[in-house]
Amino acid sequence: MPHPDHPASPQTQPNEWLTDSNGELALSIRFKGDRLFQEQSLYQTVEVFDTHSCGKMLTIDSMVMCTEWDEAAYHEMITHVPMLTHPGIKDVLVIGAGDGGTIRELMRHSSVEKVVMVEIDEAVVRASKLFLPTISSAFDDPKLTLLIDDGIKFVSDAADASYDLVIIDSSDPVGPSEGLFTKSFYKDVHRILRPGGVITVQSESPSFNPKAFTELNPCLKSVFGEDQVHCYLVFIPTYPTGLWSLTYCSKDGPHPLKQFDAAKSSAFAKEHGLRYYNEDVHTAAFSLPTYIRNMINQ
Repeated sequence: MPHPDHPASPQTQPNEWLTDSNGELALSIRFKGDRLFQEQSLYQTVEVFDTHSCGKMLTIDSMVMCTEWDEAAYHEMITHVPMLTHPGIKDVLVIGAGDGGTIRELMRHSSVEKVVMVEIDEAVVRASKLFLPTISSAFDDPKLTLLIDDGIKFVSDAADASYDLVIIDSSDPVGPSEGLFTKSFYKDVHRILRPGGVITVQSESPSFNPKAFTELNPCLKSVFGEDQVHCYLVFIPTYPTGLWSLTYCSKDGPHPLKQFDAAKSSAFAKEHGLRYYNEDVHTAAFSLPTYIRNMINQ
């Protein structure tokens, strides 16, 4: 019988562990008691767990979306890298982002005038509002228009040159997110950007999802241009392998390093008490290990 000071292993108590796996690699996180939330929506299984070491955790189809412990890494990097590179962002479109963390980070920027968020699954938003209040805290901001709708269709129907920034905050390319990893979708994203506009994309893990990672990069380059696409990395302990990528693309807009104002970013990070992002992390994130460079420059 396990000692009370030492948690049981996953082999002895498998029902207390959530395992996020690709069939070859896996990450397991131990949770307490029963699920706080579980719903099979029209699209996917949405669950919230209370974990032993990571706070509350949101999952979709047993894939970790975020935990209270380390969500800041993902949400701060997908948001503040473009916001602190491009000085004129006023109108923002966010696709996905049902947990609300990206919206929370956007609202730290007083220059933002309007955010339209399109999330296909109302259950994700509801679960986050109920059980992840520190992450979903900006859903009531008057600058936000929240639409429960198909983001792919919304982008297809949107007017040309409508947005300064588009953030694609999606889950892995399966089910309702699969269409967010296609050239036709990104051609529409490019079309609805204003000249000089930028996007950031959840672009998968080079270690956990190498196929999706390597296929998305040339897709983006074929739409935005070779020198307008910049992969960067973020370290998220509760994502399998811990290493994840985001990608910054521009429509002939500012370069994320050459036009970067480190002093402004440093002041912003300190003012808002950011947990992961700072001026040094911004620049270092674009320094890719050789094997990752090789993956996207084949």
